[in-house]
Amino acid sequence: MNTPTISRIELYKINLDFITPFKIALGEARRGEGIAVRIFTDTGLVGVGEGSPYWFITGETQAISFEASKAIAKLLLGKNPLAVEPRLNEIDSFLVHNSTSKSAFDMALYDILAKQAGLPLYALLGGEKREIVTDFTIGISDPQTMAQKALDYIDEGACSLKVKLGTNRADDVRRIQTIREAIGMDLPIQLDANQGWDVVTAIATLQDLAQYNITFCEEPVAHWNNKGLKRVHDLSPIPIMADESIFDHHDAARLAEMGACDYFNIKLAKSGGIHVGLKINAVGEAAGIACMVGGMFETRVGISAGAHLIAARSNIKFADLDTVHHYAEDPVLGGAVFHGCKVSLPDTPGHGADFDPAFLNKMEKVVIE
Repeated sequence: MNTPTISRIELYKINLDFITPFKIALGEARRGEGIAVRIFTDTGLVGVGEGSPYWFITGETQAISFEASKAIAKLLLGKNPLAVEPRLNEIDSFLVHNSTSKSAFDMALYDILAKQAGLPLYALLGGEKREIVTDFTIGISDPQTMAQKALDYIDEGACSLKVKLGTNRADDVRRIQTIREAIGMDLPIQLDANQGWDVVTAIATLQDLAQYNITFCEEPVAHWNNKGLKRVHDLSPIPIMADESIFDHHDAARLAEMGACDYFNIKLAKSGGIHVGLKINAVGEAAGIACMVGGMFETRVGISAGAHLIAARSNIKFADLDTVHHYAEDPVLGGAVFHGCKVSLPDTPGHGADFDPAFLNKMEKVVIE
């Protein structure tokens, strides 16, 4: 069998409107502005990837990611896409940071590798198909609006809720109180403060909220404040998940050694893709720390790749893959399918998802060849 060579790479700016604006402690977004990568080989294989820049987390805008992707594409032309680690090492040596751009290429390379092997991505990574259950995320608003959103999500089949907080103690406690008054105490709730609290506020707020059946709280304090995160972890009655403080396996190893958190949140756009995501999970598994795979504002292309990673590793216990529910349209063919809170994966080779050509034809495009 001939070894494929990368012959052409197509880059797209992906723009999709949200149904309603989405607000977290760090800022508000009104639409998804991502990038798509399609890597073509001289043997006919095509790998598809997506990057979802979240500027107040990764420091990348769509424009930054698009320009970085042009440079990465030129670097990869004429090379073997099956040698995933050497290709990703070349990208890392060439470009520091820009994890979102890197994640799109990582995803596309793994897609090609799995297609070459004739396997679904989860099987290529050594996993097997299993039930994946995602949460449904509620953005910051007034308590009554958030409570109504919780009821709406339950009607849509939610099995757990993720609630964005991170404003101030009184208002955040009232938000959870109001949601619980509306939906009862049975459905699990996960919190995400997105770095919005200081250490004192985080400890006090989490102590107030412990009575409301909370599974965990993500990133209560500033991403750089690892010592503060550990203090919150040590004094919180609610388990703590690290998110923005973990970009790669080095961050994970540091927090594990400090005993600063109970869980890790792996996001492909934050880690640079599946390759580093696997390393973060390995650190977590060695340290007895379970993981979640979350998302930025990916379509079902990026979400499908994340779901394959979940299926590939039993230490990944949680899924936050509901970003597709925030979009006014779904421009993706194939890939992961949602049935309420349940996510099922296809058995097709690769991650199974691609963008609708009619949708791509409306997007800004650059071809590197």
